Amino acid sequence: MATPTSTTPESTTQDITTPESSAAPAAATTVLTHRPGRWVDGWNAEDTRFWESTGRAIARRNLGWSIFAEFLGFIVWQLWSIVVVMLPAAGFTLSSGEQFWLISLPSLVGATLRFPYTFAVARFGGRNWTIVSAALLLVPTVLLGFVVQNPETPFAALLLVAALGGFGGGNFASSMANITYFFPQREKGWALGLNAAGGNIGTSIAQLLVPVVVTLGAVGTLNIQLAGWMWVPLILVAIWGAWRYMDNLSTAKADFAGAAAALREPHLWLMALLYIGTFGSFIGFASVFPKLIADQFPAFSTFQIGATSLTLAFLGALVGSVARPYGGRLADRLGGARMTIAAFSLMIVATLALILTLPLGSFWVFLGCFLLLFLATGVGNGATYRMIPSIFAARGAATAGEAHSIGTQRKAAAALGLISAIGAYGGFLIPQVLNASQAATGGYTAAFWGFIALYAALLTVTALVYAVPRASLARHRI
Repeated sequence: MATPTSTTPESTTQDITTPESSAAPAAATTVLTHRPGRWVDGWNAEDTRFWESTGRAIARRNLGWSIFAEFLGFIVWQLWSIVVVMLPAAGFTLSSGEQFWLISLPSLVGATLRFPYTFAVARFGGRNWTIVSAALLLVPTVLLGFVVQNPETPFAALLLVAALGGFGGGNFASSMANITYFFPQREKGWALGLNAAGGNIGTSIAQLLVPVVVTLGAVGTLNIQLAGWMWVPLILVAIWGAWRYMDNLSTAKADFAGAAAALREPHLWLMALLYIGTFGSFIGFASVFPKLIADQFPAFSTFQIGATSLTLAFLGALVGSVARPYGGRLADRLGGARMTIAAFSLMIVATLALILTLPLGSFWVFLGCFLLLFLATGVGNGATYRMIPSIFAARGAATAGEAHSIGTQRKAAAALGLISAIGAYGGFLIPQVLNASQAATGGYTAAFWGFIALYAALLTVTALVYAVPRASLARHRI
């Protein structure tokens, strides 16, 4: 892939960390070599001297732009969660089942795209792929603006454009696989949590701003096409920022051999199940929350503020997104398994409270129960994702005597992408389970009981496998 050459003399620049004193114990010395196209050779975040003097600043710059690009990816991925609720007011006639498909299909496509996106960083470079993946977001945003203007647009056309929104869902896997290489093991939880939270919060921002923008200045109608077009300028900024400020690490090699090795790990499949329970629940409930409010409490679906509309559905994704990095940080301190157990416990409590209070018909109790559920999923997201590099480091120590070898890191990076892909299918499954529950019983209670059973099973798996020291994990508590 051809990439723009940087205007700075990178090919002649080196960053060298030198020993602090001649009396200090010998330590690895990291030398960075910069090549055209913002390629960086020799990166070693585990070298403490290098990290403190040079590495942290570079890593934080890449993290900042990665967060911004992923933020826009989540916005595009979840645009239809709020657009679907506004389509009836724009003249569209859709069944509840069709609405659920428009909501869930982007998650299905996005989850599937996460598999190739995981390997794209190794093939093209983290900075290069960020440019490409951000540019792809222009396709669904521009097309959305056209198809929603005519109520006679065939459902198949709406479904196709919704599916293209899956481009935004793929961004997460490549972004997380890329960022994990920039940070040392001791700081991965916080860095990955920030990166993920910055993306996750895009769902909340879309649900907050889209109703405001499409109703602003509109008299008796909706400028619904702006739901897609309003993001185009920001996408262009992300493309430019990635080109100008991000870097490609030559050590980022999550190749097919590393992925094949990761797929042979039973722990990958166990963690994928846990991630379906945490992240899958977050993205699934975030996407259907506007519709659930409209179905259960139509009077509270939107609030008029002057000439604009506002929906409180954005609060769910906001709470879950903000909680995610704290889940990662608490996992750093207390252990990923312990925090994951706590998260699943809270998810069970919140879902049970939701079932018991639904007959009350109180919107505010309904909202409170869901916000507690979103809080738990956010903490669980950070905790379970933090467990992945820890598990693979422990496996490296148990099988090869080296926790942080390049081979172990490559396997862990591949696992991060693969697990994020499998877990994202929860964003498709939860809306479809709710759809099936509504079609079969006329309500959502049966689906919520099923979710409780799932969370209880995943809590048990976490407690039995990761909360106690095991020889297969070098006697480490995860």
